[in-house]
Amino acid sequence: MNLRTDQIGFSQRVRLEWLEQTAGLVLDGNDRSTIFAALEDLLKDKVSIGGTAVRGNREKIITILMKVWFNAPRELESLRIDGLQLIRRLPCNHHLAVHWGMIMAVYPFWGAVAACTGRFLKLQGTAAAAHVQRRLREHYGERETVSRAARRVLRSYVDWGVLKESGTKGVYSQGMSLMIENPGLFAWLIEAFLHTLPGGRAPLKTVLESPGLFPFRFQPAAADGALAASSRLEVLRLGLDEELVMLRD
Repeated sequence: MNLRTDQIGFSQRVRLEWLEQTAGLVLDGNDRSTIFAALEDLLKDKVSIGGTAVRGNREKIITILMKVWFNAPRELESLRIDGLQLIRRLPCNHHLAVHWGMIMAVYPFWGAVAACTGRFLKLQGTAAAAHVQRRLREHYGERETVSRAARRVLRSYVDWGVLKESGTKGVYSQGMSLMIENPGLFAWLIEAFLHTLPGGRAPLKTVLESPGLFPFRFQPAAADGALAASSRLEVLRLGLDEELVMLRD
């Protein structure tokens, strides 16, 4: 695995509207200091109210927001630029998928929590926070920081509406499920997912059915046209009914 997939990084509860605001500030052409100041103003009465710590939760959230949409890792720059253009062009109800994909690419821990959650949802219809945390500690180590970060990511999923409270504390059920029909968004989200994988490749069927993409539904029949239109994806046919999708070098 590469270094990013070994790190937690995403350790705060982040609301969808904060990412939307950040993307809007970037699309308007603002520089780093202007975006940072605007986000501080946005969060001042929502997070760490009255706090003066140099690296309090508010500053950590702003770091996440800016790393997603302003200064993403170099290898994700093309993905970031195209993601911003999707936000500019697509209706607001499509934006959740764009923010999800970009966070997942920048912070693979978000996708790791999603994969654990999605597996439990598929197997038993609910996902208990304690079970998700235990699975993640098996991978990232027996640290309280892992459990705490996982809790905050799960609460973010609830805020976004893709998970909902089941009535039992700490147990969640599936929230909204979004059909991805736009070809450009279809290919872009697949590309974002591949950036979370070692080698950047996987069987197409595995990608479309990945528990890490549990809030979304795909039409496999639509894949060929959508992926063929992407300049950064390549599809190899391995057999009569198996295809491998990969990031182009």
